Amino acid sequence: MGIKIKLIKSPSSASAKQVATVKGLGVWKFGSERLLKDTPAIRGMLDRVRHLVAFEIVKDEPKTRVRAKPRKIRVRDAARAKLAAQDK
Repeated sequence: MGIKIKLIKSPSSASAKQVATVKGLGVWKFGSERLLKDTPAIRGMLDRVRHLVAFEIVKDEPKTRVRAKPRKIRVRDAARAKLAAQDK
């Protein structure tokens, strides 16, 4: 299960903690939406800024992002694989 979050009010007049919480939720601009995993941490963040966001519980699960390796590491690994192939 996931939580669909939408920023419905601008956090410009909110406190610095609330602005940081909104950014932590990943909704940067007015009207932006985000699908997040339903966890106690996310619920606590939503409770802190409930006057700025609208949210609903949905059956969809958010897609997990696979972290890409830095370019430097990818190039190094490719060079090592090439050397290993030449040695055989």
